[in-house]
Amino acid sequence: MASETMGKKDREKKKQKKKQDKAEKMLNRKENNNKGKSLEDMMMYLDENGNLSPTPPDPRKMREINPEFIQIGVPKKEELEAEDKTRTGIVRFFDITKGYGFIDDLVTKESIFVHKNQVKENIGEGNKVSFETEKTPKGLSAINVKRAI
Repeated sequence: MASETMGKKDREKKKQKKKQDKAEKMLNRKENNNKGKSLEDMMMYLDENGNLSPTPPDPRKMREINPEFIQIGVPKKEELEAEDKTRTGIVRFFDITKGYGFIDDLVTKESIFVHKNQVKENIGEGNKVSFETEKTPKGLSAINVKRAI
């Protein structure tokens, strides 16, 4: 077949153009390949503020940390209970017939439940009291409640 139609020539030109573009893209990818970087190019450093940085930290700004001071996890229960448990507060509400009330802690300003079985002396609303606390499933509860002078 000596004579080719115009459509065939156009298709052939498009195929050749696609092949050429594909070859150029492949060559371009090979030239701009980011793989095979050196170890130094891939390293990231942690600066004194905890931010990542491509430059190594200044050794003059580094400080020695004792590994014994690093605490991993939740603190031991004994450490939490070492504080003084005696508190003072003012009775906000106390109903003798129902047998319970609430004390407002003077330091933390939190409301703490008190039951009549934990009251050592007669108390009433507005009285200043000293007490200790214990943890219950429903929150803090006052125990050993006495009138403060």
